[in-house]
Amino acid sequence: MTDTGEPIPTDYDIAQSTEMEPIWELVEPWGLGLDDLQYFGEYTAKVKHHAIDRLRDEAEERENNLVLVTGMTPTPKGEGKTVTTVGLGQSLNHLGEEAMIAIREPSLGPVFGVKGGAAGGGRSQVLPMEDINLHFTGDLHALTSAHNLISAMLDAKLTGDEDFDVDVTDVRWPRAIDMNDRALRSLVVGLGGKSGGTPREDNFLLTAASELMAALCMANGLGDLKERISRIILAYDEDGDPVTVDDIDATGPATMLLRDAIKPNVVQTIEGTPAFIHGGPFANIAHGTNSLIADKAAFGMGDYLVTEAGFGSDLGAEKFMNIVCRLGDMTPNAVVMVSSVRALKYHGEGMWPADFDAIDDAGIEAIERGFENLDKHVSNLQQFGVPVVVAVNRFPDDTDEEVRTVIDHCEQDLGVRVAESEVFEKGSEGGVDLGENVIDAVEASDEDDFEFLYDQEAPIKEKIETVATEIYGADGVKFTGGALDDIERMNGLGFDDVPVCMSKTFHSLSDDASRKGAPTGWELEISEVYPSAGAGFIVALTADALTMPGLPADPAAADMDIDDDGNISGLF
Repeated sequence: MTDTGEPIPTDYDIAQSTEMEPIWELVEPWGLGLDDLQYFGEYTAKVKHHAIDRLRDEAEERENNLVLVTGMTPTPKGEGKTVTTVGLGQSLNHLGEEAMIAIREPSLGPVFGVKGGAAGGGRSQVLPMEDINLHFTGDLHALTSAHNLISAMLDAKLTGDEDFDVDVTDVRWPRAIDMNDRALRSLVVGLGGKSGGTPREDNFLLTAASELMAALCMANGLGDLKERISRIILAYDEDGDPVTVDDIDATGPATMLLRDAIKPNVVQTIEGTPAFIHGGPFANIAHGTNSLIADKAAFGMGDYLVTEAGFGSDLGAEKFMNIVCRLGDMTPNAVVMVSSVRALKYHGEGMWPADFDAIDDAGIEAIERGFENLDKHVSNLQQFGVPVVVAVNRFPDDTDEEVRTVIDHCEQDLGVRVAESEVFEKGSEGGVDLGENVIDAVEASDEDDFEFLYDQEAPIKEKIETVATEIYGADGVKFTGGALDDIERMNGLGFDDVPVCMSKTFHSLSDDASRKGAPTGWELEISEVYPSAGAGFIVALTADALTMPGLPADPAAADMDIDDDGNISGLF
């Protein structure tokens, strides 16, 4: 219910009742003209390459205040990072600042799975929400096609080229699909006889987990993307030497399929704030932020950029600081850490799997027990020398006492800036306090205080151990299977001086999804280390990480429908 006792409209109803502005009119005051855009209907456009180059130059004349939105360890339903990102951008504009928003594109797997859409919600969402959450401008489909073209060309070489020296037991390039499907996690291909290819084990991963997605999001343009794709390692030959995309002549055609996908998409929020939505690497598998090319364009259009990193500070934020800021030459001015009464109760009750009825019924004591998770995330962020603002994302059933308990803890026990956020229900008006706290934090920040967690030149094991102990709270790291051999291979291939992207469950600070709060007395288990040569980092895989999630028995898709007139229901 709203404050007036009226039922809260659905996200779809709110979106449908909003009168949008043609995208060319919306962005004109922000420095984009008619010829700068490639149109996808009246309300969605891509920004052309020449306009990106101009905006990069104009960014040098602006303040470029970078605000990152992250969160505590979420429940499976999420705690509202995108809602907060969109709402904060709107609130900053409401307060007289020039603020842009940049977020990731939704993947169809989560949309149809548990979390639903990723376009924000309520009065703090990006529009047109149904297009954004479904096919949008086709970026993920283009990435899926490019990824699988490489797969097909690799298997064609394996089968048809007798001089192609590849160890079929050491092929590292899977196939991709933009849908959660656990049945595709492990399979055998090439079982069609002589004409059916070379039999070998294979698997699918989610398109958002493809190295092509990570490479696209780190690229500064089409030429740079082509170079990054060329050096992606697909397999190893009998001597252990890498076989790349360039070695199978797939660089040109794969890049060709991404000609338009590299261009960032621009849309609008409920209140008319421009928003870039581009790229969507997962933070539990890849680096978890939107594209650098979108960030750089946004810097040329506003004095504030509000962007988000996936999941909690242990995943998205850590990678944003150590990978994205390092490779993208950016410095954050403030971090907003999203918390919720629901998530605190979830950790206080130590629930796995989550029982949301029991979470709703839990009392103040559960919130207080859950503070250890919030506190650890705040501590994590403070290590980077960036001011932290805690946003208490208020849900309709949260009581004043519950919200006050969280605020008092942040103010009195942690000594950090904190604000109640009601941007879901009230839009920019519900985020004024949050916006003012963020402005204060930015003004108090000093870029010289920002520091990376580890030295990029440090040994690979040391970088992994630093993240495990300093961010996750582990006592140490246990390398299992062939992980130590993998590290030796990475050293030999020259990947010893790049950042490390940790692939870990998002359900816990530890590598055990069932452990809530801030677990202690455990070791992080690393089962594999492999290069993401196109993106510019290496990936350390924990035993619990999945590159192909599955749909639940009762997915969100089961409650979605469309009528004869094309009206959608159940999308959220």
